Formats: sequence, structure tokens, C-alpha cells
Amino acid sequence: MIRKKYILKIALVSLSLFLALFLTGFYEGSVGSDGAVLKQYLPPEKLKELVDKPDSSIWIIDVRPASAYQKGHIPTAKSFPSSTILTRLSELPKDNYLILYCETGVRAHRVMKQLEKQGYTRLMVWGGASRWPYELVKGAQ
Repeated sequence: MIRKKYILKIALVSLSLFLALFLTGFYEGSVGSDGAVLKQYLPPEKLKELVDKPDSSIWIIDVRPASAYQKGHIPTAKSFPSSTILTRLSELPKDNYLILYCETGVRAHRVMKQLEKQGYTRLMVWGGASRWPYELVKGAQ
């Protein structure tokens, strides 16, 4: 009986670890059809270089809820919550490159797929905000 409980605990811990790794890294680096150039910003230190020297043709988009954005976001990131982004397409130029992030990358990937259906091609899912090892900015944009 004790052995079965021990094996079950190990299985549950292993499954939880696998799911955590799977969900946090699976979509990281996914790009739209014209987004491959954005992969250079996948390492946090490269995205930091972009933050420190912004390029007006590349936007960092936080698709988390506004409350999460206000608690802390990547500097220069614009808040476009996934729940409202499709109603704000007039604010997102199709000729800009968009780097999307959320908590784990899953929501950002869903947003990328929605934007692709609207004709956006210059996209990359950066992943989750937890990948950002530098200071976050608090408050609204």
C-alpha cells in the first residue's frame, strides 16, 4: 500500500513537472509567416537590447489582462489584453512587427492565431513574462 502511494506521488510530480515545462516553452518562438526576423529577440538579453534602443517598427505586446500588465510588464510593452485585442485592430499596424507575450505563451499563441486570421504576418510569441529577468515596469502605459 505504501509503495503504491509512493509510486503515485512520483507519477503526479513527474506529470506536473512535464506539464509545467510543456506549457511554458511550447509556443515560445512561434512566428507568423513573415515573423522569422523576430527570432533574434527570443533571448531575454536581446529583447532587452530592443527595449533599451526601441525600433518604432517593432512593438512588444502584452496580451495579459490589464490588471496583470499594471502589476508589472516589460518596459515599452503596449497593453492589448487578449479579451479586447480583436476590437482594437485599428490600433495595430499590419506593417509593424509584433512580439507577443503573456504569462506562459499559450494565450499569446492563441492571439497570434487570431491576428493571422485578420491578415497579420509579422508576429512572434516571445513566451511568458516570467522569462524576463530584468526589472518590470508597474502601472499603466
